[in-house]
Amino acid sequence: MAQVTLDHLSKRFKDTHGRDVRAVDNLSLEIQDGSFVTLLGPSGCGKSTTLYCIAGLEEPTDGRILFDGDVVNAMSPRDRNIAMVFQDYALYPHMSVYDNIAFALRMRSVSSEQVKRRVAEVSEALGLSQLLGRRPAQLSGGQRQRVALARAIARDPAVFLMDEPLSNLDAGLRVSTRTEIKRLQRELSTTTIFVTHDQEEAMVLSDQIAVMKDGVLQQFGTPAEVYGRPRNLFVADFIGSPKMNFLRGELQAADGVVYFRSPAVQQALPRSAVGAATVREVILGVRPHDVAIRPAGGAEPSWHTGARVALTEPVGPVTYIDLEVGEQTLRASASAEVSFQPGDAIDFRFNERGLHLFDAVTGARLGAA
Repeated sequence: MAQVTLDHLSKRFKDTHGRDVRAVDNLSLEIQDGSFVTLLGPSGCGKSTTLYCIAGLEEPTDGRILFDGDVVNAMSPRDRNIAMVFQDYALYPHMSVYDNIAFALRMRSVSSEQVKRRVAEVSEALGLSQLLGRRPAQLSGGQRQRVALARAIARDPAVFLMDEPLSNLDAGLRVSTRTEIKRLQRELSTTTIFVTHDQEEAMVLSDQIAVMKDGVLQQFGTPAEVYGRPRNLFVADFIGSPKMNFLRGELQAADGVVYFRSPAVQQALPRSAVGAATVREVILGVRPHDVAIRPAGGAEPSWHTGARVALTEPVGPVTYIDLEVGEQTLRASASAEVSFQPGDAIDFRFNERGLHLFDAVTGARLGAA
């Protein structure tokens, strides 16, 4: 096990026109010994490049990579005591499952008896004991991914590096395999750095998530922190399914109360959402589960009127309901028992604790930290 530190890490490439492209831009992270950290973001955000720099497969342009306080920039991949699991499994097609798992151990001159014992242990843990004589072509995608995991685990590395290892699996296998990864990581307590573009995977697996965009770290925190208190508009939009609703408007004060005003909504704001904000143009964010709805007709001041149902989407225990509010569309979630039809008049209100306020120019979060 190891603590991994990225100290102002940058990686630049030349594009086809000879211009510098910053794949990773001044990234600093401290990944605690034994923790599970996910690098999350859209394609091209720099997450895989960061992983390859940690592995030694890419050389950083600037900055340092440290394992337990020791700089490893000049160290070869084989000397870093890491094990990597790739998206495409990277198994040797001419070798049996047994030999694929044993390969790294034999390269380290581990005795035959130790190899046999270690392969048996990890095969049992991953349910591969009955498949040791097969070759990769005789396995399903989920079985091949478990062989790749077994090969990495057998090495007993200080750090696991996983580059989108679930993206080639179907939905059912992704769920079962990520459960297996989480169980094994908890049992082994091995520092794990996991790359994905799937925010649900990141939320389920991680102790902490590093959200990246264009090579720049946007937020580093627990799943609860990046979901509940997104640092900026990008994180708020990227994290969460279904996506957060956004309303563009202005802050206005009246009678000691600060209001958010837009053509669609006038909403009193709690002091915690506003903080010491001095900007005027803002964006109000609210997740669908923080939008309550009811048939039109009430008179309470906390409810907004004038909305109509545009679309309903039943999804198991909940129904997502799209509301037309002037020219704005809001998505709300309701229980499956609630029955609305397109065209129905609706009243709605926001859960004040679920309101997020952002600077409309910079995208930065406003309000209390």
